[in-house]
Amino acid sequence: MFKNHPKGLLGAALSNMGERFGFYVMMAILVLFLSAKFGLSGPQAGIIFSIFYFSIYVLAFVGGIIADRTRKYKTTILVGLVLMSLGYLLIAIPTGTPAPADKFVLFLVITCFGLLTIAFGNGLFKGNLQALVGQMYDNPEYAKMRDSGFQWFYMFINVGAMFAPFAAVGMRNWWVSHNGFVYNSDLPRLCHEFIANGVNMPGYERFVELATAPGQKALEISQFATEYLSVFATGFHYAFAIAIGAMAISMVIFLANKHKFPNPADKVKAAVGVQADEMNVHEIRQRIFALLAVFAVVIFFWFSFHQNGLTLTFFARDYTLLQLGNWSFGAEIFQSVNPILVVLLTPIIIAFFAWLRSKGIEPSTPKKIAIGMLIAGIGFAIMMLGSFNVPSYSEVTEMGGLSDAMRVTPWLLIGTYFILTIAELFISPLGISFVSKVAPPKYQGMAQGGWLCATATGNSLLFIGAILYEHIPIWATWALFVVACLISMTVMLVMLKWLERVSK
Repeated sequence: MFKNHPKGLLGAALSNMGERFGFYVMMAILVLFLSAKFGLSGPQAGIIFSIFYFSIYVLAFVGGIIADRTRKYKTTILVGLVLMSLGYLLIAIPTGTPAPADKFVLFLVITCFGLLTIAFGNGLFKGNLQALVGQMYDNPEYAKMRDSGFQWFYMFINVGAMFAPFAAVGMRNWWVSHNGFVYNSDLPRLCHEFIANGVNMPGYERFVELATAPGQKALEISQFATEYLSVFATGFHYAFAIAIGAMAISMVIFLANKHKFPNPADKVKAAVGVQADEMNVHEIRQRIFALLAVFAVVIFFWFSFHQNGLTLTFFARDYTLLQLGNWSFGAEIFQSVNPILVVLLTPIIIAFFAWLRSKGIEPSTPKKIAIGMLIAGIGFAIMMLGSFNVPSYSEVTEMGGLSDAMRVTPWLLIGTYFILTIAELFISPLGISFVSKVAPPKYQGMAQGGWLCATATGNSLLFIGAILYEHIPIWATWALFVVACLISMTVMLVMLKWLERVSK
C-alpha cells in the first residue's frame, strides 16, 4: 500500500486519523447539540456552525503564517493538539439544561469559546501537517507519487472520522437510556416548544404522545420536558469528552514518528530539480495567482459540500426514516457514511487513476477537480429530485414532526453521500496535492493555509442553506447547491490550460 512512498507518510496519516476521530465526534452532533441544549432554530444554529467552520479553516492560514515565520512546524502542530484538547474539555463539562434565563448567555459563550479554542488549535495543526506531507514528495524519488500519496493520507484520516459518529451517538443514547428515557429526534425541539409556549405550542398532541410512549420515564408533562432536555444535552457533553482521548492518542503517534518528518524550514530541491532560492519572481507570481484562482473556485464547492453537517443533517432528522430493517439509528449516524465511503472508494479511485496513467490518459489535477465539481452537482440533483414531494419545514413544525409513514427512505441520503464522496475524492486530496506542488517552497505552510482559508470562505456561507431550508421548498434548497457546483466546474474549465501550464 505504501510502497514507493516516504516512510513518514503512515505516521502523519495516523496522527491526523486520531485528530479527525475527535473532530468528527463533535461535528456529528454539533448543530443537533446547539438546537437541543439552547433551543436554537436552524438558522441560529447554522450561523454558529458557519462561524465555527469558517474559523477552523481561516485560522489554518494564520497557523501557516506562524509556522512559516517561526520555522517550528512540528512544535506548532503539537501546540495545536493541546489547544484542541482544552477546547473539547470546555464543551464536555455539563452545564444546566434548559439554561436559566440569567445564565443562558454565559453558557452559550462558554460553548462558543470552547469552539473557538478548538478552531485555533485546528488551525495550528491541520495545514502544517499537510505541509509536512507535501514536503516529503518534494524529493524527486517520490515526486510522481504525490497525488496518490495525498489520497492515501486522506483515506487514513477518514478511518477515524467514520467511527466517530457511532461513538458520539452511542454515548448520548446510553446516557438517555441509563436515565430511563427513550431517544427520539423530535423530542428536544418539542420540549423547548412546550417550555416556551405550554399547551399552545405547535404539535402539542404529538409531544404528549412521545412523552408518554412505552419506555419513557413516567413524569408529569412539564417535568418530563425539563428532565429530558437535561439528560439529552448531558449525553452530548459526555460525547464531546471522547474527543479528548482521541487528541491524546494523536499526540502520542505524532511524537513517536516525529523523527521521520521533514523540516519545511530547510531548503529543498523541488521535484523538477530547481533550487528553491533560484525560483524567479515571475514564476513565484504566476504560481501564487494560480493558487488564488483555484482557491476562489473551490469556495462554491465547499459551500455546497459542507452542508453535510448542516442542512443534510437537518434533513436526516426531520424527513428521513431513521430505520433500516430492525435497526433504528439517529440522524448523526449519517455523518459516518461519508468517511466510510472515503475509505472504501479511495483504493478504487487510486487504481482508476493509476490505470489511466499507465495508458497515458490520466487527467491533470485541475481537470480532476473540475470533474469532481460536476459529480457534486449530480449528487445534489438527486437530492433535489428525491425531495419534490416532501412537505415544507413550516408544515413539519405545525405537525410536531413527521410520522414514519411520511418520511423518505434513508437510501436517498446514502446515495447522495455516495456521489458527493466521489466528488470529494476528485477535489479535496487532489486540491491539497495541487497546492503542495504549485506553492513556492518557502510559502508551503502559508499556501496550505490558503487552501483551508478558501474552504473557510465557503463555510462562512453555510448558514444560507439553513435559512433557505426553513423558508423555501426543500427541493429548491438543493437546487441552489447544484447551481453552485456547476458554476465552480465552468470557471475551472475556463482556466484549465493556464493551470495545467503553471503546475508542470
